[in-house]
Amino acid sequence: MTTRRLLGAVGLDRSVLLKLRQIVASYDSVLVAFSGGVDSTVVMKVAYDILGRDRALAVTARSESLPVREAGWIDEMVHQHGFRHEWVETRELDNANYARNPHNRCYYCKTELYDHLFPLAEQWGLKIIANGVNTDDLGDWRPGIAAGRERNVRSPLCEAGINKARVRAIAKDLGLPNWDKPAAPCLSSRVPYGESVTAEKLRMIDEAEHAIKAEGFHIVRVRHGGTIARVEVGGAELGRLMNDADLRERISVTLRKLGFAAVEMDSEGYRQGRLNEAVNTL
Repeated sequence: MTTRRLLGAVGLDRSVLLKLRQIVASYDSVLVAFSGGVDSTVVMKVAYDILGRDRALAVTARSESLPVREAGWIDEMVHQHGFRHEWVETRELDNANYARNPHNRCYYCKTELYDHLFPLAEQWGLKIIANGVNTDDLGDWRPGIAAGRERNVRSPLCEAGINKARVRAIAKDLGLPNWDKPAAPCLSSRVPYGESVTAEKLRMIDEAEHAIKAEGFHIVRVRHGGTIARVEVGGAELGRLMNDADLRERISVTLRKLGFAAVEMDSEGYRQGRLNEAVNTL
């Protein structure tokens, strides 16, 4: 189901938005772990509206796992909305526990992030650190959530009982430009568990996905399988990819120039959470 059809079925329940506002108001001041995705944007927007600019700070981690062009989009959005915003440079690839890419890789990523955020919150005199975890995330394999819980990081969307569909409904109502923006997890999520994460692999993935999006695709994942790139596009766009041999060849040539020895087009298309399916059955 597309985002727009899903919103048509869900609509905006203003009682949950009121509850979210009450929860954020109780924080008094907050630092929001801000990825630029719709979840953390809703949290930051509500914090900005309720607490004011001086008591709400958005902080985004910048590392090799963040798509290069995503950083520019984040800068533009925070400027547009007037959010107070800081970048922090994180070095998760320096952590061998992260780089070897175990099933709980995200735990080490979030640990690195929060280790940067707590001193920053203290520096700015902010009482609470909050993230954009929603209730749907609790049903998936998200080891990063444990890192937040260990540090008493708050999840206001969960506290308000808000799932992804309602987050998008709230974002649309608030006039946020990313209300229907596809999820954009870190580039490391394209590397299968157990295969090491390197800066070079992340660069190849980032450039490959950008090249395919330049062909007009909206939802794109390039899975890094050693020397092989596996291309996934959204279900609504899959027919275009599979029915156009010239397009597939053009994409293949581009990705081979980036360093991939071979390119495969996934005939099933993108499915959210595919990487975690084997973990979720354990």
